[in-house]
Order: sequence, then structure tokens, then C-alpha cells
Amino acid sequence: MAAEHSIPEDKSRRTLIIIVAAVAAAFIAGFFYLLMRSTAAPGAPPTLAGAVRSGSSEWEKYSKLIALDEPEAVQATSVLGGLQMSLTTTVRNFTGRTITGLEMRAAVVDHQGQPVKERTLVVVPGQRADLEPNKTMKALVKLDGMKESDDRANIKMEVTGFTLR
Repeated sequence: MAAEHSIPEDKSRRTLIIIVAAVAAAFIAGFFYLLMRSTAAPGAPPTLAGAVRSGSSEWEKYSKLIALDEPEAVQATSVLGGLQMSLTTTVRNFTGRTITGLEMRAAVVDHQGQPVKERTLVVVPGQRADLEPNKTMKALVKLDGMKESDDRANIKMEVTGFTLR
């Protein structure tokens, strides 16, 4: 007789274990969803502290002396199916002074000139310690999160700020 009573008890325990496991899995999935969402939230773009920016007298004097070659782009498909574009250009320093900080904006634009995707990045001191007078460097900016259906007509790279020594 004891054997007859253990079969229904095993069935109810199994059901209880399955319910507890399902609730725990849902709780863990929700926790990871919130964790990933908070870390993937876009922050303010990095800026160069104390940089010379458009509108200042130093900008007018030195910005023309920081030359950029025509940017080039390489496109790749990411693992998740989106597009990633790597924009590169050569930066030439003709200012006569060492560039200790260089902030650049890179953008993929549509046929109307509106940005499809853009990013501002500090390339000096990020990709190189500094850029001495009459020297060059390659600047690289990666743009993620585009779709194949996006209207990608052109690419642009420009200097948005710099510091000199």
C-alpha cells in the first residue's frame, strides 16, 4: 500500500519542482535583461575637455592647418545581422605645434545630407598619445547599428575640437 501513495506524491513534487524552476528562470532572465539594458544605454558622447572649438579665434587660426584626407569606409555585417562601418582618414598636422587632443565626428549620411549614423570620438590621446608638427596619423571611427535598408549615400569625417601644446 505504501507504494501506491508514493506515485502521486512523486508527481506532485515533480510539478512543484517544475514550477519553481520556471519561476527562477523567468526571474534570472528578467535580471539579465535589466542588466543588459542599463549597460547598453547610450551615454553622452566623449568630449575633449578644454578643447578649442568652432567660433573661437584659435579655431579660425589652426583648424585650417589640421588637414584630413578623403575618408574611406569598410562595411561588415555584425554577428547580430546589423551593419558596422569603419571610417578611416589620415590626419595631417601643419599647425607648427603638437596636437595633444583631437576630437573628431564621423557620420554616414543619406542622399539629403542627413546623418544616418554618427559618432564623436576623441582620437588623440585615444588612438595615439599626441601628434607632432608635420606628422600624420590614421584616425579610425567605427559606426554600429545600421540596417541594410538604410540610405547610405556618403561618409564624412571632421575635426570638432583640439588642444595644442
